[in-house]
Amino acid sequence: MKKITLAAVALAATALTSGCGDNKVGGGDSRDSIHAVGSSTVFPFARRVSEIFSRENPDLPAPSIESTGSGGGIALFCAGVGPSTPDFVNASRRMKASEFATCQENGVEEIAEIQVGMDGIAIASAQGGIDMDLTPEIIYRALAANPYGEEQTAQNWSDVDPSLPNEPILVYGPPTTSGTRDAFNELIMLAGCESNEEFAATEEADEDAFERTCTEIRSDGKFVDQGEQDNLIVQKIAGNPNTVGVFGYSYLDENSDQVQGLTINGVEPTYDNIASFEYPGARPLYVYVKKAHIGIIPGLEEFLATWVANWGEGGSLSQIGLVTNRGEVMEAMTSATTELPNLTAEQLQ
Repeated sequence: MKKITLAAVALAATALTSGCGDNKVGGGDSRDSIHAVGSSTVFPFARRVSEIFSRENPDLPAPSIESTGSGGGIALFCAGVGPSTPDFVNASRRMKASEFATCQENGVEEIAEIQVGMDGIAIASAQGGIDMDLTPEIIYRALAANPYGEEQTAQNWSDVDPSLPNEPILVYGPPTTSGTRDAFNELIMLAGCESNEEFAATEEADEDAFERTCTEIRSDGKFVDQGEQDNLIVQKIAGNPNTVGVFGYSYLDENSDQVQGLTINGVEPTYDNIASFEYPGARPLYVYVKKAHIGIIPGLEEFLATWVANWGEGGSLSQIGLVTNRGEVMEAMTSATTELPNLTAEQLQ
């Protein structure tokens, strides 16, 4: 792929400031509105920030916030620099080293990483519906394509553990392009897989095969990929009391009148349990900034300042389910929105 150089960005900026070009977000020769893509989990928070930004900056065009999934958003972000590429990517898991390398190859050489808060991988059911105390091992054995390398035969939850309901396994969850799916695999599926010490010992012989067995989810209809819209998963489980859903904590919090969180290792997915990382599915949420666009696309600094003004405890974002950073992390991330330290490959190892 041909690199888009910083000179091309500067040329686009000249066209922008002179009033030339199509001013199309994601296309054309120039753009004067902010463009963010990425995670469906971070989407409601980024959208709220966009709404507040627009009220406070009426002279600037409204930002465009797209829910593309973390993986899809990072691919768009890393395609190059210039007005046809996004300024920000929202991610519900950390950028991978391979994705960072792609960014570098395509001329996206300076990236700032900002942890905007935390979230939890909620396992939920309808209010008054199926209720279980789960563990990573139970979830893995229920959903893995080949648990511990064996044939998957579980049809009901009670097949996995006799103490669980004798109800068919049916779980609605995110697709492979979603950061929520990546985090679910890492925090829940992998943990459940590694709980079997005998199988865990096979990792050294073939690491790729081990990871595949630990994270590949069954495809026989017991796990249903519901796309990048977490609200659809909420609707599915709210309408069927014997189904289970996997989505971000913010959607559980927002729809607590319809759905209930299931415990993992006896711990409920609550704000405080996620903030303390006591809940096994707790995870950080990120926004990545393309530094080459700072000072060229209008409003980027102000947009970051709007995140900071609203991400604290009791702020607008916590009111819709964002679990806030605390202590030293909050201080470091607040500074990062203005200092924009460069992300390095070593940090992602």
